[in-house]
Order: sequence, then C-alpha cells, then structure tokens
Amino acid sequence: MTKALWRRPEGMSVVFILLSGLILVFIFAPLLKTVTSSGPGTLWGTLLEQDVYTSILLTIYAAFIATLVGLFLGVPLAYILARRSFWGKGFLEGLIDIPIVIPHSAAGIALLFVFGQQFLFGRIFHGLGVDFVNTVAGVVIAMMFVSLPFLIDSAKDGFRGVDVRLEKVARTLGASAWQSFLRVSLPLAWRNIFSGSVMMWARGMSEFGAVLILAYHVPFMGHYPVADSILVADRFASFGLDSARPVTVLVILISLITFITLRTIACRGVRT
Repeated sequence: MTKALWRRPEGMSVVFILLSGLILVFIFAPLLKTVTSSGPGTLWGTLLEQDVYTSILLTIYAAFIATLVGLFLGVPLAYILARRSFWGKGFLEGLIDIPIVIPHSAAGIALLFVFGQQFLFGRIFHGLGVDFVNTVAGVVIAMMFVSLPFLIDSAKDGFRGVDVRLEKVARTLGASAWQSFLRVSLPLAWRNIFSGSVMMWARGMSEFGAVLILAYHVPFMGHYPVADSILVADRFASFGLDSARPVTVLVILISLITFITLRTIACRGVRT
C-alpha cells in the first residue's frame, strides 16, 4: 500500500485559511476574553441577585412566546410565499425583511405609533385588557417584530425545497389541503422551520432598541425587571465596566449554551 503523499496547499487555499483564521479570532477573542473575566463565585453571586435572575427569565420567556406566536402567524405566510406567485410578491418579500435593516430604536418608535394606547390598535387591545407599553406583551411584540423575518425566510426556503408533486400526489390519494400540508409539506420542511425558530428566538433574546422604547421596566414575577440587554447597558452606564461584566458573562453563557443545544438538535435532525 502506497502512502498518501503530502500535497503543498495552493496559494489561494493558504490565503483563505489565513483570512478565515483572522475572522475567527475576531469573533471568538471578545467572547473568550469576556467569559473568562469573572470567576464562578462572582457569577453565582450575581445570578442570585433578584434583578438579574428575573431579567434573564423575562428575556427567555418573552423570546419564547414571541417565537411561538411567530410560528403560528409566520409559517402560513412562508408557505404562501413559497407556493404562490402574485403581483407585488417581490416587494412583499422585501418589506418583510425591513425590520432586519432599520435601526431598532426606530422599530420601537414605529411599534409605539401602532400599539400605544392613544393609537388604534393600542385602544382596541386596551379594550380587550391587553396593553403593550411597559408590559411583558410589549417586550414580546418588540422581539417578534425585529426577529420574525429570520423565521419566515427560513421556513420559506424549507417549503420551496419540498417537491410540489408530493403534495399533488397526496391530494390525488384523497388528502385534503390541510392533510397534505400537515402530513407532507410541514414534516419535510420542519428542519428549516426549526432552524428559523432558533434564529428568531436568539435574535429576540438580544434585542435592545425596540424593547427599550416600548417596554422598559415591566411587571414580572412580582418584580419590575428590565430585559437582560437593557440591564447590561444600565449597569455599564450607571456603575461602569466592573458592574456590567458579570451580567454580561451570564447573558453570553446562557445564550451560548441554549443556542448550541438547539442547533445541535437541528443538525441531528438533518443527519437522520
């Protein structure tokens, strides 16, 4: 058996490897430096502070609810965009992605103009007993507005990857439109939908500007916490880097562990 000969990397490969190394250092160096800046004792003591753990729980809870609502409302829209052609479709797809590119403080102002109590939707929901200014519901819609495009775009790609002929075969075998969607299209597109949900949840967790404008302190678990992104900024502005550092480490670690876990589940689903 002949031994495999070592081949010298091509010039382009060397350049790409070096550039890749630089961007990886750029991504991981700040995270690694921050995560290792506080000891376990400091992190545990910080986590036990009421405003810290209620802030983290509020953020996780609101992002989760926003993702559930996004699934219920966004998946049907993604299916329509994947399966139907109509006038203005390209404009509509561009409009859906606008929340990604506009400043999120501006997104908060835009939501305030719709869901504030002095405006139409705000008055309607207020009559139903739901308010959005300085409430958990406000945190939810702020997160949902800026993160929903990730779910819709990913689900749309998933449905486009499902062969239309499979749906037609299901219909010819007697399945209704609902049965065809639930038993054929949805199971085949679930990986993209799940990946989009993970991205939506993660983006909602990190939201700052829209939440700051719409819902600052909110009643939650008998306390009035702020979202964790706002807590980090508040501590840094009020007390400096040393006060903000352990909260920042906790937020990064919780987000990292949860995100990696969910992405691992999605990747295992792809392999199977």
